[in-house]
Amino acid sequence: MHSYAGKDRAAANYLKAVNFDYPEWVPCGVGLLPATWIAHREALEEVVLAHPRLFPGYRKGQTDFDFKDGFWLPTYELGRSTDCWGVVWDNIQRGCDSIVVEEPLRDWAAFPAWKTRQPDPMRDNWFGPWDWDAVARNLEAARTAGGLVWATPLMHGHFFMNLYYLRGFENLMEDMATDEPRLPELIGCLLAYNLPIIRRMLSYKPDVLCFGEDLGMQTSLPISPAMWRRWVKPAYEAMCGGARDAGIPVYLHSDGHILEIIPDLIETGVRILNPQIRANGLPGLQEMAVGKVCLDQDLDRQLFPFATPAEITAHIGEVFDGLYRPEGGLMLKAECGPDVPPASIDAICTALETLCKVPEPV
Repeated sequence: MHSYAGKDRAAANYLKAVNFDYPEWVPCGVGLLPATWIAHREALEEVVLAHPRLFPGYRKGQTDFDFKDGFWLPTYELGRSTDCWGVVWDNIQRGCDSIVVEEPLRDWAAFPAWKTRQPDPMRDNWFGPWDWDAVARNLEAARTAGGLVWATPLMHGHFFMNLYYLRGFENLMEDMATDEPRLPELIGCLLAYNLPIIRRMLSYKPDVLCFGEDLGMQTSLPISPAMWRRWVKPAYEAMCGGARDAGIPVYLHSDGHILEIIPDLIETGVRILNPQIRANGLPGLQEMAVGKVCLDQDLDRQLFPFATPAEITAHIGEVFDGLYRPEGGLMLKAECGPDVPPASIDAICTALETLCKVPEPV
């Protein structure tokens, strides 16, 4: 029996979906990149205002379409930025994320000097200093308001991706294939940073601990499942184990094909999984995930820019019908980039509100 004492209706419903405890409705949401606001401006705001069930509390004029005050991360701004690991990022479209253009450990010869400049987990966030007082205040404010206490301790790409941010993708593949003797030490450096931050976040007793990185490619894992279990799974055991042992659900976002390792992720403590529908396929997710882990199912971002509203409605209906169970274990998520027209975003919102039976805001 799960307790939802102190939670508002939406937060309790979310946790009921996670716990397979018969939620009132299927939690769902639409994510709008800053670049989407920059591209569509007032037309997008009209869509948001038309769907208060998905955007409760939104008020006309509250979004600065030009983001004159900047973004929550410097990687969304044009130009180059360097993170606390010495990785250099470059942005060519303001409001979208950057890509890595310089890996500080492309040559292992740089490793000894690099190790002397390790970030301090209690002081250094990826881009700028930690403000732990603000973190604590924000989490406590959410708790006091009855909302979901959602802790995100690490940046997207916090482990597997960070290994190839540092080494370069091809180099990392060779490292794993050839049992590079320095690779375990590099993995240890990343965990020496990640684990103290995770422990600090867990000390605030969040409702959900959230991680995000892309473990898959378009049609397969980048490494074999056996190699993933050797090089990556132990780190996930370490990073998720504290939350698992404390009964705190772990949320994991991952782009790409990950079907073969879903059972492994569940073993490490992942209870909410955010996979892509196109990369994994509906039949694969039905076999590997339904009833075993709560799916925050990512809808087809590669379809949205080109589909008609009718095709979008049919797609969302197919995914809903294929994954829905009345006891829960399903959420739906749609992320919309600047190439998705406002009419298509409106169709996404309407389909989600209708299928998921989202209630009117109070």
